[in-house]
Amino acid sequence: MSNVTACPLDCYDACEIVYENGILKGLKSGYTQGFLCPHMNHYDKYETIQAPRYKNREISLEEALLKLKEMISSCEKDKVLHYRGSGNFALMQEVTDHFFASYGATLTDGTLCDGAGEAGIEEGRGSNKNMPITEVAKSDVVIFWGRNPHTTSSHILPLIKDKTIIVIDPIKTKIAKMADLHIQLKPHTDLFLAMLLSRFLHIENGCNEEFLDKYASEYEDYYELTQNIRIKAVLDQIDVSLGKLGNLLGLVKDKKVAIVCGVGIQKYSDGVDIMRAIDAFAAMLGLFGREGCGVSYLGSSRANIVSPFNKKSKKVSKVNTEFSDFETVFIQGANPLSQMPNSSRVKESISKVKNIVYFGLYENETSEVADLVIPAKSFLHKDDVRTSYSHNKISFMPKVADSEIGISEYDLSAYLCREFNIEIQNEEFYIKHFKNFAVQKIDGSWYVENRDEIPYKEGFDTDDGQFVFLDELDSKVDESQGMYLITSKSPTSLNSQFNRQESVFLHSSLGFSEGEFITVSSISGSVKLKVKHNDDLRKDCVLIYSGTKGVNNLTTHKHALSTKSAIFQENKVEISR
Repeated sequence: MSNVTACPLDCYDACEIVYENGILKGLKSGYTQGFLCPHMNHYDKYETIQAPRYKNREISLEEALLKLKEMISSCEKDKVLHYRGSGNFALMQEVTDHFFASYGATLTDGTLCDGAGEAGIEEGRGSNKNMPITEVAKSDVVIFWGRNPHTTSSHILPLIKDKTIIVIDPIKTKIAKMADLHIQLKPHTDLFLAMLLSRFLHIENGCNEEFLDKYASEYEDYYELTQNIRIKAVLDQIDVSLGKLGNLLGLVKDKKVAIVCGVGIQKYSDGVDIMRAIDAFAAMLGLFGREGCGVSYLGSSRANIVSPFNKKSKKVSKVNTEFSDFETVFIQGANPLSQMPNSSRVKESISKVKNIVYFGLYENETSEVADLVIPAKSFLHKDDVRTSYSHNKISFMPKVADSEIGISEYDLSAYLCREFNIEIQNEEFYIKHFKNFAVQKIDGSWYVENRDEIPYKEGFDTDDGQFVFLDELDSKVDESQGMYLITSKSPTSLNSQFNRQESVFLHSSLGFSEGEFITVSSISGSVKLKVKHNDDLRKDCVLIYSGTKGVNNLTTHKHALSTKSAIFQENKVEISR
């Protein structure tokens, strides 16, 4: 039994792990240089669900599986919903889709995370090929645009030693305090900043015209579009000085530049256009197809991998699922009562479901209301394979320990397929299928075959190979009443797992005392939280970390424009005692 595996969590790094005598350590020769993030360092300390239960009564696993079969059989097939989260990121998690799709149930599509940004990238480039994060080591300048690497991707930090660092973020994060330049702009104004940067780059003859003539020939039309922005008025609105624009352009001129973006930039209705504008600035600099250059966001982790599982089914949006349309809802690795936007709507909708099944590792708001709870096996106790959206490696995840607790996704799906006469291959068949997409390289690591080490070297994946710029500007700076809500990742939790925050963070000058309880409200709802001061925030911002109980009382269940993606930061909020 091998003792080398990989982290299953839904984050950038995909840590490579050695399991020895019950202890997890980073693989020193691995991609993450022997270090583990705080979540994985304390993974064994987080209490998992130990036994199945039905109607709050502990039952055996055999009883739980029989009850699950009964619940699925008790209603019409189109009244069964499979709602699967992505908190556990490995490829075999999708085997449950195979059963439910083959059975005739409804699945979900859309995303609670990165969908608007990905759609924007695809509209401009034709595909979402990520700059591998290892290219950052070859850069001269790294721009962290709405990305907080100390929290979300700490393994990038060794790669940025001795580089020029620029941070664009409403919060003075740890990386911002280390940076050569920090632009602390208003939230939801990144689109205008990106377009102004492109405009001034053009004015100062700083564009890479050789690249643009070859691969982005409509750049003059885009420059004309940027001229629709009134410079002084918009700079005042976004709270950025002309001098800082000049400083940024001076730092990136004739340099290898990597732009590393976080998901917060696109948590708005116009998130697609925001990402397109940042990509356009990169195109004007000629950053695509060059070593040490590009835009790192969340690449397609499934690129060049064909799923063996049947997923052809009716689907509903993961963002605004109407649970009350179904009689049996199977929820896997997700906590919709906390993670989905507009929690009041979700709570009302899910309360009308006859049979709620929760299949996962940890107790949460959803497991508390579930009729049937089935514990899953952790990644240490089953075989799997994983990829990443920040690099091209493929990691093998063999079982490294035995456990009598829970059931794996494959074993649960195999049971249901047998009971409902649906064909399924053995587990080894699927593991081998995924491994067949891997190729070993000189460094001894395995990579997804046929992925570009430097994407877009021969142009973009559009019909004519050209980058597609925005051709109209529909957005305006939001100057409505209220404070900006920021829902960034917490350093102590991941989504609604682990040590979740319980506070609202405000600038101390706003007059609220540390420790007092205040009400934060929006057009969607309200939440009462304890105040903590954070003077690294802008005074017009309210920070409530994602995963904080009640934060999604404040958020809208509307989609981003042109894609099924949640827009958690769209609503402005008010604060009161």
